[in-house]
Formats: sequence, structure tokens, C-alpha cells
Amino acid sequence: MVNKNPKLVDAAKPNLYREMFPYTEFPVVVFDGERVEYEIPEKIWITDTTFRDGQQARPPYKPEQILRIYDLLHQIDGGTGLIRQCEFFLYSQRDREAVELCKERGYEFPEITGWIRAVAADFKLVSQMGLGETGILTSASDYHIFLKLRKTRSQALNAYLDIAKAALDNGVIPRCHFEDITRADYDGFVLPFAAALMKLAEEYDKPVKIRLCDTMGFALPWEGVALPRSVPKLIHGLREIGVPSEWLEWHGHNDFHKVQINAATAWLYGCSAANTAIFGNGERTGNPPLEALVVEHAQLKGMTRGVDYAGITELAEYAQKELGMEIPPNYPLVGKEFNVTRAGIHADGLLKNEEIYNCFDTQALLNRPAGVAITDKTGAAGIKHWIDARFQVDIPKHDPRVTRIKDRIDAEYAADRVSSISDEEMFQWVREAFGADLPPARA
Repeated sequence: MVNKNPKLVDAAKPNLYREMFPYTEFPVVVFDGERVEYEIPEKIWITDTTFRDGQQARPPYKPEQILRIYDLLHQIDGGTGLIRQCEFFLYSQRDREAVELCKERGYEFPEITGWIRAVAADFKLVSQMGLGETGILTSASDYHIFLKLRKTRSQALNAYLDIAKAALDNGVIPRCHFEDITRADYDGFVLPFAAALMKLAEEYDKPVKIRLCDTMGFALPWEGVALPRSVPKLIHGLREIGVPSEWLEWHGHNDFHKVQINAATAWLYGCSAANTAIFGNGERTGNPPLEALVVEHAQLKGMTRGVDYAGITELAEYAQKELGMEIPPNYPLVGKEFNVTRAGIHADGLLKNEEIYNCFDTQALLNRPAGVAITDKTGAAGIKHWIDARFQVDIPKHDPRVTRIKDRIDAEYAADRVSSISDEEMFQWVREAFGADLPPARA
């Protein structure tokens, strides 16, 4: 049972949860057997940290690059509010220039928000930029409060409340980042802090938002896991003390390969907002991938009229060509080969009915036709499919020119080749076999 009137426990020494985090061993999964029910909010949405956490994983974006990404996020959102907010650093002149460029667009979505530390001097930056909401770093675990800030819990709590009040006094909505919540004392600090923020919200009659930050990727999606690692229980407890779903936001990291499922799980248990970065690019192991959450939202809530799902492909092309991002070929949804099959028997099935080996209509939804990679296992069916997809034609599987290309491929592997046939080789061999009988290739 959640204590709906939690009191701060001002512990004399830090609670480091050594039974879960021994440090000299991998983290331990502790089960308590308690269950909580699904509570999917009527509306769930995405917020984005590409320009904040995403910039902590790479050289800073140029202002014009930020503007282009912002335009593409707006394009994908399509005026629906699915991608509701973007957060920005405000510290450098380059940061502020990027904010001004994006503000000039006048888009409703994504809304531009800031990010600051819990110090009054930083808050001046938010006021100067004329932003209506800002994230505030309010570290929650004893690892941070005792070992980094060198404060007691009460000192940290009072400092955090002071900066939240300063935001409210200036008409700015504070979004308090409960940093390292998956190692924080939930009953002794998290709930009392959240309850104090809800009192502020009532006093000012303004929203006070809470971001649950899984800073080290320790969160687990299973309801039977003990706090503080259980995503369901972290969300459920905050809902029980009266925090509205629309004031809750999940921010995860991928240290243990659970970043996507944890974000989706937060939605399932009452958190309206899931924080993302494009293609998962964030500090260390990265944040929930924006494109993955766009598709996850469609699965949970249905396709949203107005969302430009194919814009995900355009965003990936820009990221690779202009930003130098390396997206692995097998990366879901946008990798070069994510919907490419290599086995000849699979290619044959793809020709009979694309749905057999393609997880959805990638052409219609992402502007990405299903493809086959050319190897010694491809066969005539795969070669036909490659030609049809590139040249927008329908060549018979047993066309002698297809057979000629297949013989050439077989000869390559008979000579001990181990790599797949490149697109460049295929274009050359197809042109040699078909001459002028084919239209220009698809870009």
C-alpha cells in the first residue's frame, strides 16, 4: 500500500540499496511479488531530448542542423501533438541561437522548453528566452544527494522547492527531473518530494511536472519487481498520491538494453509522456528512440491521422547524410537492411506474398519497399525482387536475363566469395544483362 501522506525521512546515512546494487557484481533483480494494475492514460505522447541529452553523446549540433531536425519532428507530428515538446540547452550562444531559430517557426508542436540546474542563476536564462516551461535537475537518489551534492535530504528538498517556486513566481512551469530515481529511496524521499510539489501546484494553481529519470538504465518493466527498479510501481505510487498522468514523464537510458520497453511500460501504468531522442542517441547508451515510440504509440492507440510516419525515413536520411550518424544496417525501422531478407526461400515467399516476411507495409507506412540482399542463397526469386524494387518493373522469375545474372552470382561464390553482392555490382550486371530495356533506377 502506498502512503498517501508521505513524510521525508532525513536519513543520517545514504541508502545505497546494496542488495540490488553491489557494484562489484551485476545489479540484482529483487522480486517482491506485489502486483499493480495497468492504467493507460487516455492520451499518451512523446517529448524529445535530442537537443539536450542527445547532444551529450556527440559534437554539438549547429543551429541550422537543430532547426532542420526540429522541422522534421514537426513534420512527423503533423500538428497532432504526438511529439509534444523538445527540450533545449540554454547555456551557450549557439544554444540560444538555435532556440531563437526554432521559435521563429511558430509551431505549436513540438513546444520549445528549456533545461537548467536547480540554481537561481540558471533560471534567468529561461526568463530571457521567454520559455513557458523548463526542466530542472532535482537529483533524487542518495548517491547524488549524499555523495555528489554533499547535502542531507532535507537540504536537497528545500533547495529544489525554492527553484520550483522561482519558476512558478515567474509564470514558468517547472518540470522536475528526479535524477537517478531507480536508485532513490522511494518512500523516504521520492514520494515526500512529489507530495511537496503537488502542494505547490495547488497553491499556485499551476502544473508542476515530474520526470522520472532512469539515469543508469536500472529500471525493469516487470510489475513483480521491488522498488526502486520497477517501472510499474514507480508510476503507480506517484499516481496514488495524486500526481496527474499528464504531469508525469519517463526518461530512460539503455545500459541494460531495456530503454524501449521501459518507456512503453511507463505509458501502460499511468505516465502520459515518454522522453526520446532521435535514433536513441543520448548520453552513454542512449535514450528511447523517437521513431520506435512513434510506432509503439500507433500500436497502443492506433494510427493517428495526420502523423507522417514516412517522415521517419526522411529524418534517418538526413541524420546519416548531414549529421554523420552511423545507423547500423539492421537497426529497426530505418536501418538500410531492416526489411531486407537474405535467404532465397524467404525471398521466394516475399514474392508470393510480401506479408509473409515483412512485418508491415513498409512501403506504404515508411516509404521503404521490402528488399532482398543478394548472396549465394538468394536464387532467381531474390534477383527478380531486387530488380523489380529498384526499377519499378515486373520481370518474370525465369527470364533468361535473370538466369544469366544468377549464373554470374553463382560463379562468384564458387570462387570462394563470402561477402554479399553489393548494390553497385548488381546495378552493373543488371544493366549489362538488360541493356536499355529497363527504366531509370529508383533513387
